Amino acid sequence: MVIGVLALQGAFIEHENMLHTLGVSCIELRNAEDLKKKYDGIILPGGESTVQRKLLYGLGMHSTLQQQIQNGIPVLATCAGMILLASQIEQQDTPCFATIPMTVRRNAYGRQLGSFHTVSTVKHVGTVPMTFIRAPYVTKAEPSVELLASVDDKIVGVQYGRQLAFAFHPELDESTRIHQYFMKLIEERQSQQPV
Repeated sequence: MVIGVLALQGAFIEHENMLHTLGVSCIELRNAEDLKKKYDGIILPGGESTVQRKLLYGLGMHSTLQQQIQNGIPVLATCAGMILLASQIEQQDTPCFATIPMTVRRNAYGRQLGSFHTVSTVKHVGTVPMTFIRAPYVTKAEPSVELLASVDDKIVGVQYGRQLAFAFHPELDESTRIHQYFMKLIEERQSQQPV
C-alpha cells in the first residue's frame, strides 16, 4: 500500500510521520508528474485552502486529482482538505474539487476560538482526540453524505463513498485510529479490484 500525500503547503509532514508510524509507505505529490505514479489513496492535509487551490491549478494538478477522486480512490482530507472537497463554500463562489455534496464554512470558529482541543466520538472509529486549528465545519450536507462526528452540534467529520473529511487534525495527536480507518477503506477497495 502506498499513499500519495499532497505536499504543496500545510501539515503534510505530520501525516507522513503518522503513516510511517503505521508502517505504510507514502510519496509526496508536488507536481503533475507525481500524479502519474502509483498510489492507493490520497491525503489532503490541513493548511491554507486558498493557497493550495491556487497551486493545484497553477501546477496543472487539479483536473487529474479531481478525476482520481471521482473514480473512487480513497481520500483522507483534514481541515483545509475538507474545504477542497466541498461542493460549496460559504461566501466563496468557486469550490475546488467539489466531490462531496456539502457546504462548509471556512475559519468557522473565529479568531478567538481559532484553536482548541477536545475528545469526541467518530462513527466507525471510536473516541479520538481532536485538535482544531482555525477549523472549518460543515453547515449543510446532502442525505447521501454520512455524518461521522459532531462537536457542539457542528458537523466536523463526514464520509462520502471512500472520501473522509474532518475539520480537525488527527495527524497532530497520538491516536492512529482515523488513519487506520482510512487504510481499511483502501484495503476494501483493493479487495474489490480485479487482479
